Amino acid sequence: MKITATNIAKPTTIAWNGKIETTGIYKTPTKEPIFLGKELVKGDEVSDKKNHAGEFKACYLFSEDHYAYWQNLYPDLTWNWGMFGENLTVSGLDETKIKIGDIYKLGSALVQITQPREPCYKLGLKFANQHIIKQFIEHGKPGTYVRVLEEGFVKTGDVLTLVNPAKDSLTTAQFYELLFTKDKNQDHIKQILNNDALPLRKRERLKTYLK
Repeated sequence: MKITATNIAKPTTIAWNGKIETTGIYKTPTKEPIFLGKELVKGDEVSDKKNHAGEFKACYLFSEDHYAYWQNLYPDLTWNWGMFGENLTVSGLDETKIKIGDIYKLGSALVQITQPREPCYKLGLKFANQHIIKQFIEHGKPGTYVRVLEEGFVKTGDVLTLVNPAKDSLTTAQFYELLFTKDKNQDHIKQILNNDALPLRKRERLKTYLK
């Protein structure tokens, strides 16, 4: 996996349900390296700190490989890296291979795969179509957030090197399916209950589905 683009955002004002809000989803590529801090990317706009940034969502990665699929669905949009609000556009990122808890060296940082992206209405605003939320979930390729174990800089061309694979874990794709399917795989729930690469509240919520 290799970094195609590093992306950050300035605050953008949007209107939603009669309210004016600020968002950081409108990210664009930067030519400079970006600094991955423990809770956010330095210099990047994070307007909603309740649902973004923090220990388990310090930085968001999305695969360059999925862009063609979405460009085919939304050909009239102006396309650039960062379109999905990702800090890092990554070639070769495959949700069926990366696992929750995997640890990678990335630039001068050390990061751990945490949770996939769960889309909200702001993605719908970005694409001028709230139907994309359902499409995004059904496509099953959500990218991933990471926890920053060691802060550091990342630049275009840097490679993600697996240094400590997670043991007995789910892939990001398996976990994403677990989040959204009605008939939840009981073995998969049990498999992730003690995985501290996931927030405790998310694990506790999934625990309630055990039969």
